[in-house]
Amino acid sequence: MAGSTMQKRMLAAMRPASMGEGEPLRWQQRKSAQTRLRMLEAAVDCLVEGGYQGLTTAQVAERAQVSRGAMHHHFATRMDLVAAVVEHVFYQRMRLFLDDYIAAMAQSRGALLIDLATEAHWRSVQSREYAAFLELAVAARTDAELDAAFAPAAKRYDEVWIAEMIESFPQWKDQWEAMKLGSDFAIAVHSGLLMQGPVMGAERIEKVLALTIATIRGLYDPMT
Repeated sequence: MAGSTMQKRMLAAMRPASMGEGEPLRWQQRKSAQTRLRMLEAAVDCLVEGGYQGLTTAQVAERAQVSRGAMHHHFATRMDLVAAVVEHVFYQRMRLFLDDYIAAMAQSRGALLIDLATEAHWRSVQSREYAAFLELAVAARTDAELDAAFAPAAKRYDEVWIAEMIESFPQWKDQWEAMKLGSDFAIAVHSGLLMQGPVMGAERIEKVLALTIATIRGLYDPMT
């Protein structure tokens, strides 16, 4: 129940405005929402396969199998599409992590929550959605127009993440700084491992992952 409540709060905080709070009532609205979602998922594929330069309305329309008119109806310009993709990617990252983490908690049988969260985060950075996030993050460094959409979404994601940790784990109320530090440490290490993985290889990665969990456990001692 606690995990479900946490999930609802976090997703509500990250939900794109265009998504609304519930299922559209009218058939035409549902069809429009499904078409828009198909376009956004196609846009993620374009990002992962072709980088930010491959994210164009023409490419997305072709991949989503929609007309140029339908694309223009939902996204009048490329930047309208880009802004929607940024929101979509952050929302899906949060949703997929929470789905995985809550499922792991349900089957944990006494495992430490910080271990489960750390392991779930490592799985999340290997996802298609995280690959899309990386493409956006790299491109935003040199593209001011993209950064205007990306930076606020990234900041909101971080704020929601930290606020929910504090809300969901009151037993660590005296260790909030350690909790945030542990989360930041895992994010930094996992991002680095993802980038260096092809060079390091599986054996070295596993050793660093084990060291990461041991280090984060140490931050929480003696609470763990």
